Amino acid sequence: MRRVLVTGGGSGIGRAVARDFAAGGDHVTIAGRRLDALQETDGGRGMECRTADVADEASMKALFDTPFDIVVANAGMGRAARVADTSLDLWNTTLAVTLTGVFLTFREALAGMKSGGRLIAISSIAGLHGEANTAAYAAAKHGVMGLVKSLALEVARHGITCNAVCPGWVDTPMAETAVANVMKRFDIGRDEAEARVFGQKPSGRIVKPEEVAAAVRYLASPEATMVNGHGLVITGGET
Repeated sequence: MRRVLVTGGGSGIGRAVARDFAAGGDHVTIAGRRLDALQETDGGRGMECRTADVADEASMKALFDTPFDIVVANAGMGRAARVADTSLDLWNTTLAVTLTGVFLTFREALAGMKSGGRLIAISSIAGLHGEANTAAYAAAKHGVMGLVKSLALEVARHGITCNAVCPGWVDTPMAETAVANVMKRFDIGRDEAEARVFGQKPSGRIVKPEEVAAAVRYLASPEATMVNGHGLVITGGET
């Protein structure tokens, strides 16, 4: 039985990933700042729930008291704002959670990870190209891709891979918040706000969390042994 850790496991993509691994018979540990959200993700599936702050070094050291075979660095945050309206606090907090959190997660994971281990980051298409009004988030996700590509070269000789999944907009609370903010800012209805936020998708819809989880499952599989330093794009043809 593989030991799997998923950070940011209390909702959205993290919840879908954790449940997918649990359904496959893996021993899953989910980490996040809210125990109630983690317990809701578990829902009687037998997951281990651990409170942790990915941006806090001591918290992450304590989380890795036992080694894991698969580590999914999913925790992150993003808030829409033009550069001119981005406070230093918002900038620093976004990078601390979304980039430094991945660094700390992977660094601590490597201490006990054996050959065959998998490091998987949840990045974004915002980590592959720029987007207006998301400078802090895009910068953090670009940093995640740089970390993934660099770390992949360091761990390959040890039989470990490091990859990322880069979805477009996913049907999660973060997407819902973005739509609500646009509705309020421009005093418009939901349909118009969704059109502004999500644009014209070739598939006619945004990504489901379960579709991201399926990509993560592949990267964690034996069939993906030679996939390393890669950003797997999940956008339905948007990019």
